[in-house]
Amino acid sequence: MITVTEATATAGALKRLSDEGVSIWLDDLSRGRIESGNLAELVGTKHVVGVTTNPSIFQAAIGSGAGYEEQLTDLATRGVTVDEAVRMMTTADVRAAADVLRPVYDATGGRDGRVSIEVDPRLAHDTRATIAEAKQLAWLVDRPNVMIKIPATTAGLPAITEVIGLGISVNVTLIFSLERYREVMDAYLAGLEKAAKKGHDLSTIHSVASFFVSRVDSEIDKRLTVLGTDAALALKGRAALANARLAYEAYEEVFSGERWTALGGARANKQRPLWASTGVKDPAYKDTLYVDDLVAPGTVNTMPEATLNATADHGEITGDTVTGGYAQARADLAAVEALGISYDEVVQQLEDEGVAKFAVAWQDLLDAVTKSLNSKGVDAE
Repeated sequence: MITVTEATATAGALKRLSDEGVSIWLDDLSRGRIESGNLAELVGTKHVVGVTTNPSIFQAAIGSGAGYEEQLTDLATRGVTVDEAVRMMTTADVRAAADVLRPVYDATGGRDGRVSIEVDPRLAHDTRATIAEAKQLAWLVDRPNVMIKIPATTAGLPAITEVIGLGISVNVTLIFSLERYREVMDAYLAGLEKAAKKGHDLSTIHSVASFFVSRVDSEIDKRLTVLGTDAALALKGRAALANARLAYEAYEEVFSGERWTALGGARANKQRPLWASTGVKDPAYKDTLYVDDLVAPGTVNTMPEATLNATADHGEITGDTVTGGYAQARADLAAVEALGISYDEVVQQLEDEGVAKFAVAWQDLLDAVTKSLNSKGVDAE
């Protein structure tokens, strides 16, 4: 039997998470969610203060066709290309979501109330095209609370610097490795320095660094299972949390150093760590694992709706679960390496797969929209 105290604690898990300094963002968006009032309801009742999107999310939303028929008809009548049609639909959704989140943006001084939209994933290895796409997306959405998502590929790093230097807020995505994360933070600081030289108000530029969590466990757990020893199996479910905790340690280090001090004095904003891919993939693990065990001030946790609801229902928010665990995190990753599982190989594989998966989802979306446009009697080029 659940006591009154336990019931109160469970009901308030999302509030307690917010009180601990974690911003709750929803990792999903669709036109139906906006037009039905569901997004506004989540903001009002579930402490949601931001939204992230990616090509897979748009593929699921627009690929179904629900809510997009009228706009598809108009786009077909105009004879637009499929690429333009997809951009018109995705930016319309992001613009509408940004309007829903605008009060949060205003109330938090731009810290939250953000909606992210990703550059075309096919450009992940093209710096110049990524920069051009980011500028175009910012112009198309035309809302101060939009964030442009740029992947943390080698080609993405200079694009991050350039786009931040233009005064555009950026969500850096697909970060898996600690080394790449440090490069992302460096790219952000370089961008702020560029922006300052151009006379931009640094207080208006925000950024988050999306550090992916569950996929790390999925890949390393698979390799540990193949090894099958007691030592290997004992490490299952520990690598992703260890990786994320050490990322937060790196964040604390970089944003307390001399280089940051100068920028902070010019009213720049820290680039907050964002825990992405926080839906648990292994049903053997608690479904709120990557929420309960990654609580730290100044972070963002972007959750699929199932994880959001699970946290509201039975999340266990007990305070900071990150900063006291650095030594154990290093030990866990070292133990994985000692078994012959290469950290560098795993994180590079995950980055490559992440870029590829989003490119496939984007192509699937283009194919679905092409079919819809053609069904209306227009050849989509």
